[in-house]
Amino acid sequence: MSARWRNWARTESSVPATEVFPRTAEQIIAAVDRARDTGHTVKPIGASHSFTAIGATDGIRLELRRMRGLVSADPAGGRVTLWAGTHLWELPAILEPLGLALANMGDIDKQTITGATQTGTHGTGLRLGGLSTAVVGATLVTGTGELLTVSETENAELLPAVALGLGALGVLVTVTIQCVPRYLLHAVETPDSLDAVLDTFEERNRAADHFEFYWFPHTEGARTKTNTRIPVDPELGAAGSGARPLGAVSRYVDEELMNNTMLGAVVGFQRWLPASTPRINRAVQTVSSARDYIDESHRVYVTNRRVHFREMEYALPLEAAPTALRELRELIERRKYRVSFPIEVRTAAADNLFLSTAHGRESGYIAVHRYWKDRDDDYFPEAEAVLAAHGGRPHWGKMHTLTADSLRERYPRFDDFVAVRDRFDPDRVFANPYLTRVLGE
Repeated sequence: MSARWRNWARTESSVPATEVFPRTAEQIIAAVDRARDTGHTVKPIGASHSFTAIGATDGIRLELRRMRGLVSADPAGGRVTLWAGTHLWELPAILEPLGLALANMGDIDKQTITGATQTGTHGTGLRLGGLSTAVVGATLVTGTGELLTVSETENAELLPAVALGLGALGVLVTVTIQCVPRYLLHAVETPDSLDAVLDTFEERNRAADHFEFYWFPHTEGARTKTNTRIPVDPELGAAGSGARPLGAVSRYVDEELMNNTMLGAVVGFQRWLPASTPRINRAVQTVSSARDYIDESHRVYVTNRRVHFREMEYALPLEAAPTALRELRELIERRKYRVSFPIEVRTAAADNLFLSTAHGRESGYIAVHRYWKDRDDDYFPEAEAVLAAHGGRPHWGKMHTLTADSLRERYPRFDDFVAVRDRFDPDRVFANPYLTRVLGE
């Protein structure tokens, strides 16, 4: 029996019967055939950054760390094909020499490219989709042991399912990503009044390439982040195109000292003295500083997070997000919850992927967090009720309690996805309790 696995957030764990470290598609096929013949399930695992048990298994675990890097590139077409175990943090070294970048990113780059796309990881920007919308092709091993290619020219009708497949359709071997020309981001981060941000939420999002904000519960202020895209002139490079990055000291103070060292100390203290949380949050809010800099896109998107937390995130119709956040604020005060971590609000464009949280509608994302050592209370369940009541769809990689029956009502193409699953994995070789809950038997 293999060693116990647990995810980054310390919310889930499992003990696989065995672990396999494949280097080729043929070795993945052999593992899937073995699982089917022995009655085991098989699950690939990336960086274990999902907050759910989507990657948990007591069967065969596939560790894809030996399947990383660039398979092929089409710089003129802006496309790269990557091995499935490639981490997001590895992409700048792959893409920059090709003059390319991801069209959008979230603020964490620890995930693998397939883990991120298969769970619907997204950044922010009302004219941009999540990472899965950049998937234009993939090869995968299905539950019957077939190596299948899905692209715009082969099995194209399956791409909206495979691009965001929850790991329920097969083991991805490679994924082809549509990139964009390399660009900088002009980042402007400022404090503002929460009510002012909510009153102009849609307007700010439509005016910016990327907009998001954080709100520390028990305060009246928000921290806004507005990023504007600047093309990189291939002949001039980043410096000649206007890059003005943060200095090493400034970056260390803001992103390591404040976001990790101090945050870890503060939330650890609040865990033992919850009554201090409102006062501490207000103090933190008053020292929130403004920042204005220009840097490579990935260096602006990504923040190093070493303080572990739990997270639940729902995608709402865009226009519902401000109302839902006001209801969360009222809930926290009425129930006297003491919440040390901020609430994050982002947006995404509508897309056509079967199980995308932004399927068919512009979406506002609201993410609530708890320090991982905080005691359980009703904050997450009650916050989930608020978000779900607005037609919310839970992020597949974040904590939630919805089941297949309720999810079917929220996704117009839910049964189409299940039909693909029935075709690709009739024996449920890739099933686990999480997938059974959200997709059915």
